[in-house]
Amino acid sequence: MSDINAIDMEVFNNRLLSITDEVMNTLIRSSFSTNIKERKDASVAIFDKEGRLICQALYIPMLLSGVMGGVETLIEKRGLDSIREGDVFICNDVYLAGGSHNNDISIITPVFIDGSLEYFIGNIGHHSDVGGVIPGSTDHILTSVFAEGIRIPHMRILREGQLDEDLLYMIAENTRDPMERILDLKVQIAANEQGANSLRKLSAEHGLDRVQRSMTDLLTYTERRMRQRLRELPDGEYTSEVWTDDEGVPGDRIPIRLTVRIKDGDVSLDFTGTGAQAKGAINMGYYPVLAAVFCGINMMVDPSIPANYGMFQPVRIDLPKGTLVNPEFPAAIGNREYSAQRVVRAITLAFAEALPQDRAVAPSADINTGMAFYGKRRNGEPFVYVEAVAGGVGATLYKDGMHGTQVGITNTSNTPAEPLEIEFPLIVREYGLAQDTAGPGRTQGGAAIIRDIGSLVDGVSVSTKADGKRSPAPGIFGGGEGGRASLEYHLADGTVEEIDMFIVDRIMKKGEAARLISPGGAGFGDPGERTAEDVARSVRDGFISEDFAAAHYPHARTKAAE
Repeated sequence: MSDINAIDMEVFNNRLLSITDEVMNTLIRSSFSTNIKERKDASVAIFDKEGRLICQALYIPMLLSGVMGGVETLIEKRGLDSIREGDVFICNDVYLAGGSHNNDISIITPVFIDGSLEYFIGNIGHHSDVGGVIPGSTDHILTSVFAEGIRIPHMRILREGQLDEDLLYMIAENTRDPMERILDLKVQIAANEQGANSLRKLSAEHGLDRVQRSMTDLLTYTERRMRQRLRELPDGEYTSEVWTDDEGVPGDRIPIRLTVRIKDGDVSLDFTGTGAQAKGAINMGYYPVLAAVFCGINMMVDPSIPANYGMFQPVRIDLPKGTLVNPEFPAAIGNREYSAQRVVRAITLAFAEALPQDRAVAPSADINTGMAFYGKRRNGEPFVYVEAVAGGVGATLYKDGMHGTQVGITNTSNTPAEPLEIEFPLIVREYGLAQDTAGPGRTQGGAAIIRDIGSLVDGVSVSTKADGKRSPAPGIFGGGEGGRASLEYHLADGTVEEIDMFIVDRIMKKGEAARLISPGGAGFGDPGERTAEDVARSVRDGFISEDFAAAHYPHARTKAAE
């Protein structure tokens, strides 16, 4: 094993990150869809010719699953010998191509140097619609992957440098906004070529052998760091149990049971006891589970460890077949991120038993509440607008949780009101922090978000779900649970309908609106230990009301009266 200089490895890793960030910035600046250019719902990664992840852009952890699965299964199913210089592959399918879900389309570009395949660069973008039964293609109530839009196995979108226009148009015309799909897919192809050129330049400057040795050393360095951090934790068995709100379709909640076993620098995650696969679309494929596991472990063990193949080596995962975390084909998987966030929650709770209290984190609004709207723009062209609404972050021993922040396996930006209202016949009626949604505790969870969007025309379809209403973020070490999600539908005459869980493809009239409140973050420690000054500040800043303070922090009122 070669001697590895930690400083050299950090410098080299950042050089690779500059390439992935360059590709990511090209995607964001050049894409035509709001989903990528505003919400940054995309990711980029570099792989060696063996398919080992070397580096990924610091954006959406969940999207790593689709491009990583795409590369690994491409090599497994096609073999390196079948790939020609100038070939570029497209894929999205969970069961056939290691995908994330059908909306996440991967473009995988083999990188040749002097006629030899040496690397892969892949990017993935969430396309707001890929066909299927429901506008936006993903909805909890769908019960088969065939209802979730077009399924793409590994296919050559470029064959030895020539774009397959027929394939491109076939994919696009199976969606509700074909021109947007065509333009964004062409941007994904072009962005990868930019990254491929940067990899060729890096190899020319430093020599191919040296770069590849540095990549191998980076993986070894990462594995060493991960094992060392795991050895700092007490060996033992740590368990947790979290729940979904339902089966995707209305029904019973499903448990996700996790046993974490740590021993001498290795860790295993055993999901035995997790409930059977859901009837609805909240099941998870293998690679989404993998992304959730490594997101959770990286967050709890050491967030500074590079996310690459080396980080995976000390980790083993047991996923019983036919369960929520390893479903049988053709189970629907479109809303897999809801369950993936629960996996991160389970990891957070299990590691809270193993970590010192000053490194534990209370669970957050890790549920990925989403909204989708479908209709026609003012020029008559179709649109599909989707939004993942952030929530409150869990508290830590010394700090309150952050307010209105994306956590866990997603890291998207919001769509600002101005471009949303310019591009679509919609209006943002209210967007802000929701009072009394922060979990009480010695330190307090973060506040949730209110997202209230109305239609300016007749005929817009809306779908959304109040996930987190039945399974809020649980507090730790005596802390209280975070606020629960809620959902309302506002009619044009001012009537308000309280919605239990779902709005599915409801056709809006002009002046109607959907109002969603996401969940809040959980509290950390006994609320009785929160200082009167901190309680008063939260009331003054509007995060909690006087009534909330009286119910959860009665000692603070007594002290103030003194």
